[in-house]
Amino acid sequence: MEIHRIEAQPRHSTGKGTARALRREGRIPAVLYGSDMDSVNLSLGTHSVDLLLNRINYAQTLLNLVVAGDAPIDKTVMIKEIQAEPLSQNLRHVDFYEIDMKRKLTVTVPIVITGVAKGIEDGGVLQIVRRELDVNCLPDAIPENVTVDVTNLEIGDSIHVNELKLDGAGEIPHDVNFTIVTIVSPKRAEAEGKPAEGAEEAPTEAAAAPEK
Repeated sequence: MEIHRIEAQPRHSTGKGTARALRREGRIPAVLYGSDMDSVNLSLGTHSVDLLLNRINYAQTLLNLVVAGDAPIDKTVMIKEIQAEPLSQNLRHVDFYEIDMKRKLTVTVPIVITGVAKGIEDGGVLQIVRRELDVNCLPDAIPENVTVDVTNLEIGDSIHVNELKLDGAGEIPHDVNFTIVTIVSPKRAEAEGKPAEGAEEAPTEAAAAPEK
């Protein structure tokens, strides 16, 4: 798995005034925390963060956070949360958390649908109930997606979470055996007011969400 480098500077003051001053300088406030460390206030170059976020799915990506200064930092981290302006989507704040490479973590992974279901060829409608899943895995084994093959599904058939298997040592935690995808009759889909997805071609990829 590729680990992307991101550079930051120490930040010695906090508050709205400091945040506004940073943004005028083309920077945004950030914070780093972890289970075995005190939180550290940082600042990031807005442009470099924008470029990085355009290249990665931050909810699944490991970062090498490097901070120069009197107390240099060089840690493997992930982004916990990004705050942005509601309308402009301009970045306001980034939270990083330190990663223990030997400890499993929970990440949110998109579901990718593959195949053309038999039920669609018979006039059925594909309904995707869940487009992402939480996955427990080691940091260096985060999957890009969870693939669900619907080829053998007929009208009335479904795939549930307990039927999914991950490669490697990862696992999908769940308390309820919920439905991932199902093939319904056209009449049922129309009655439920669902859009017809029978013409949808695989693979279908969902957008990722940040870790919960």
